[in-house]
Amino acid sequence: MSTAITRRHVAVIGAGAAGLVTARELRREGHEVVVFERGNQIGGTWVYNPNVESDPLGLDPNRNVVHSSLYDSLRTNLPRECMGFRDYPFIKRDEKGRDSRRFPSHREVLMYLQDFAVDFGIGELVRLETEVVLVELGEGGKWRVKSKPLKLNNEYVVEIYDAVVICNGHHVQPRIAHIPGINAWRGQQMHSHNYRTPKPFKDQVVVIIGGAASAVDLSREIATVAKEVHIADRSIKEDKLGKVPGHDNMWLHSTIESAHGSPVVFQDGKAVNADFIVHCTGYKYDFPFLQTKGAVTVDDNRVGPLYQHVFPPELAPWLSFVGLPWMVAPFSLFERQSNWIARTLSNRIALPSKEKMTEDVEAFYSSLEASGTPKRYTHKMPDLQWDYDNWVSDQCGFPAIEEWRVEMYNATSKNRVLRPESYRDVWDDDDLADQAQKDFGNYLIHQVPKP
Repeated sequence: MSTAITRRHVAVIGAGAAGLVTARELRREGHEVVVFERGNQIGGTWVYNPNVESDPLGLDPNRNVVHSSLYDSLRTNLPRECMGFRDYPFIKRDEKGRDSRRFPSHREVLMYLQDFAVDFGIGELVRLETEVVLVELGEGGKWRVKSKPLKLNNEYVVEIYDAVVICNGHHVQPRIAHIPGINAWRGQQMHSHNYRTPKPFKDQVVVIIGGAASAVDLSREIATVAKEVHIADRSIKEDKLGKVPGHDNMWLHSTIESAHGSPVVFQDGKAVNADFIVHCTGYKYDFPFLQTKGAVTVDDNRVGPLYQHVFPPELAPWLSFVGLPWMVAPFSLFERQSNWIARTLSNRIALPSKEKMTEDVEAFYSSLEASGTPKRYTHKMPDLQWDYDNWVSDQCGFPAIEEWRVEMYNATSKNRVLRPESYRDVWDDDDLADQAQKDFGNYLIHQVPKP
């Protein structure tokens, strides 16, 4: 590690959870920070917008893009103890208007992020309603950032930065399931990105594609008003196919084989005349503003090449990404990645050579190929996240992930499978929650002073 601390001028793209904690970590290292946020408030994906896009599938490039993917009833699928930043725990607040539940609503998460921004003075760093339209490498290794204040017509601002950190999230551009014959199918389609309430599905026969958290939530909610709900989940085991226990109008199926005219045909041989298909099929990484002359590309949802999901070897450390991994406990990962970036930029930490980083990336890709992991799952990290978090922690001297956090995450994952209807309100890990509260008390006592 170097002892010569250097102050950089850094642009952060996005003021969601990743962008906010990145701004804090950068400023703690003494960097000059500007955060660009196209929305009218901080919070990123946690800002609920009741409006939906003009194209329910999200395929039309000229559609009016809505950057929120939240549905009105959404509650977290992790307990609040697992969700907060290490030295700013997501503890319950009893003030009026707050949600004290262990698995709170999306509104409570937004208020937590707002509290975080206020307490660490992040708001003064954020330019709201400012869209970044271009990030490109300029002269002398500096970065040229072109932005557009949305309240000003056809006016652009061009600035030069030492480094850029991309924190723009990945819940805006929908991925759609490929279904033979779907172009001739006569029903309606929607991606879960544009789902808000179950009202449009009253008395409809609905097919939901997917088996992750949004599919589980939406299927249960839609079933309260729909005539029938059929879930197509390619990961479902054969002995689970058929009617969902406790529901008279919900069935589990294997993958959809085809959709021609009206019937939707499943690989298990069943067919239904559906009115609606809802794609709960995830999202594409998208950086429309980023120009790197091929140094960073997105290929089948692989953003790369990136050293440890953060630094492109050709451009490190001057370009970096926070928050690409998914199926993780996100906030603790954001915090560690951003601390690593901030300390690298200030010369506290030295990255490996470009050649060694490239070798590391190539070895990682080879391991994925050898294990049969599809390219689109490059950043999927459910089983590896704790080793990854602790590896990043080791790079920058950050405390390791607490054992209770790992056990609580795993216990919640199991409980979610066993009790999909009630896991947010019925659990068996009070001992872990008690340990978390004890640790939180210690963190707050020894907290680093706020700027």
